[in-house]
Order: sequence, then structure tokens, then C-alpha cells
Amino acid sequence: MECFDAHFHIVDPQYPLTVNQGYLPEAYTITDYKNEINGLSVRGGALVSASFQGFDQTYLKMALSRLGKGYVGVTQLPSDVSDSEIRELDAMGVRGIRFNLHRGAPASPERMERLARRVYEAAGWHAEFYVPSSLLQEYASLLETLPAVSIDHLGLTSGGFNDLLRLVSKGIRVKATGFSRTELDIEEVLTRLDAEHPQALMFGTDLPSTRAPKRFTPNDVQIILDTLGETKAARVLADNARAWYRINK
Repeated sequence: MECFDAHFHIVDPQYPLTVNQGYLPEAYTITDYKNEINGLSVRGGALVSASFQGFDQTYLKMALSRLGKGYVGVTQLPSDVSDSEIRELDAMGVRGIRFNLHRGAPASPERMERLARRVYEAAGWHAEFYVPSSLLQEYASLLETLPAVSIDHLGLTSGGFNDLLRLVSKGIRVKATGFSRTELDIEEVLTRLDAEHPQALMFGTDLPSTRAPKRFTPNDVQIILDTLGETKAARVLADNARAWYRINK
């Protein structure tokens, strides 16, 4: 079944990398990525800037130019970024901004809100949050007021899952990625989130699975198919994310 990879990383040592919490990943180039997804029927995806890439845009511009049609980007930006820079990145295929509340040093909710609103108003970008469900109550007022939000890796934790369900009922999206990172019953969570909002779930490989206990395998795709059935799985594996990332823009 055709897939849109809504969450993966490229790590190219030719471009700036920053140690994050003592961790620096091994190289994972576009060639490595394409070799690994060979046979998965991946037709496009969202390349996500990770904590160890900071605010560097040079690797992202290179990667998007090489990945080609159907691929978009999600980046991290400083609060003083100009509207012209946002629009320049949008023209290159960037469609979202990411805030790391799990492994990063997050800005205040007020600063994140201002920046998330700015990129939405300047270019229609959504905001992606790497945040465990256990912290959702703390950030609920921020997440509920932003115009477009997604949450990474199924929210990671069982604690706060009901808060995640409530946010999904309000239109927030969730990435079905990084299964081994979570403490969740994956089949149950997929079923409940899909039932709450059929457009919510978006599959991604999370390659190269940096710091994850287990690397992504095609079995993760099979879990989605077996749990939801072909019709619902088709939405999760491709359709939902293509609409969210405005691939036909």
C-alpha cells in the first residue's frame, strides 16, 4: 500500500550538527534513507529538523532540493526570524515549524504561541510538538488556541492519553511514528485515536530512529494495516498527511 512518510530525518555531517544532551547521531544521508525505504511504496514525505540540527536551514534546503516532488520540510526557527525568511522557506517546500518540549529547552508558551501564529499567518504553516502526553495539561491552553497543531510519536506516554484524545477531538493531529519510543499499547491507541478523529493519524517511519530502543521496520506498517483494515489504514498511511502538508499546493 502506498505511503507518505510524515516523519523522518536526514543527518548529513557536511552541515552543522549540535550535540543534544550528550548525543550526536551517526550520518544518515538521502541515499541511506532511499535505500532503507526501497520496497515500502513511499511516495513523498515530511523531512523533520531534529534537536541536533538546531536552527540550521542549509541541510534542509539541500535535502528538499534533492528529495524532489512530494517531499516537504518541517523546521525549527528562532523567535526573531523574519517574515521574508519564512516565506523563502515556504517557497522551498517547508510546511511546518517544530517545537521540541521533550529533548529541547523549550521557549515559554507565550513565545511559542507568538512564533506559531506568525508562521501560520505568513505562510499557513502548522506547528508540530514533540511533547509527551503526560505534559499536555501543562500546555493545553497553548495547544488549544493555535490554528493548526500536530503531536509526534503518539504522545509517547500512557499518562495523559485522555488529554491527547480530547485534543484530537478538537482537531489536533497525531503522528503514528516511533512506536518503540512509547509506553503504549499501539493497537489500542491507533484504534481509539482513529475513532476519535478519522483525519488525525499520520504514519511516518521516524528513520533513522535516533535514540529509539528499536529501529523502524516494515512491520510497523503491517501493524497499522492489521489494526485498522485497508480503508482506514489508507488514510493513516498517506491521505491524512498529504492533506495536512498541503502536498498539492
